[in-house]
Amino acid sequence: MAVEVKVPTLPESVSDGTLVNWKKKSGEAVKRGENLVDLETDKVVLDIPAPADGVLGQILRQEGEIVTTGDTIAILEEGVAEMSAAVLAPAVVPAAPAAPVTNEADTEGLSPAVRRLAAEHGLDVAKIPGSGRNGRVTKADVLAYIEAQKQGRPMAAPAAAPAPVPVAAPVQAVAPSTAPLPPDAQGRLEQRVPMTRLRARIAERLLMAKNSTAMLTTFNEINMKPVMDLRSRYKDQFEKVHNVRLGFMGFFVKAVIEALKRYPAVNGSIDGNDVVYHGYYDIGIAVSSPRGLVVPI
Repeated sequence: MAVEVKVPTLPESVSDGTLVNWKKKSGEAVKRGENLVDLETDKVVLDIPAPADGVLGQILRQEGEIVTTGDTIAILEEGVAEMSAAVLAPAVVPAAPAAPVTNEADTEGLSPAVRRLAAEHGLDVAKIPGSGRNGRVTKADVLAYIEAQKQGRPMAAPAAAPAPVPVAAPVQAVAPSTAPLPPDAQGRLEQRVPMTRLRARIAERLLMAKNSTAMLTTFNEINMKPVMDLRSRYKDQFEKVHNVRLGFMGFFVKAVIEALKRYPAVNGSIDGNDVVYHGYYDIGIAVSSPRGLVVPI
């Protein structure tokens, strides 16, 4: 039975997303809950899981396309043990055959961290020996390759992995071309890499925060000994209960809230010709995660 793979409900204030990387190809078996494709939004990269066990049939939306909640992006043949990719794949003629690939992992299934690191250093991922499962290139492989390039020594190829199942669709490269761009007016080489929509939105929000808030930097010396003593007294008990170490951020947030209570004007905002004094305290702490920058309140 054919099952439609739909875009799930997106987070609040997110209207659409971009399909980044299909993890499966037409004709490949999938299990219920297995990630089929990465969906990048303005805030975070989401997984779109398989709704049932079966075989991935026709892929209706390609990488780079913008989709919204409820859009059908693929067809899943539920309960089918195996099926030829040639039968399931849409009848389209590729523009040009893909060049032979020497790296088994190529760019399929790369994590966002690996793609970002390769893009920042202008590396061709296909040239990096992969040590992960089925020859997948990991972040450690990229770092080792960069270090080997600095020292001028070649990278040793990893142990041979089992041969992958051949598929009909050509592999698409994710890393940017390493060919140098023409020099600028001063004769310096440059490479221009398009930002992902997530990175572009982070940059936009940071600039907006700078332009719409009163930026002030001040330095004051305080006696941290009572706080350090308190942390030392309760850190073991705190870690046992919450399974996380007790840091200083909680003390800083508590101090900020007490200061806002004492000086309510600092917790106010301007709305037109009015000053609004808030009776609540929203403290946002920027946290970097593998899937983007989030600011829990």
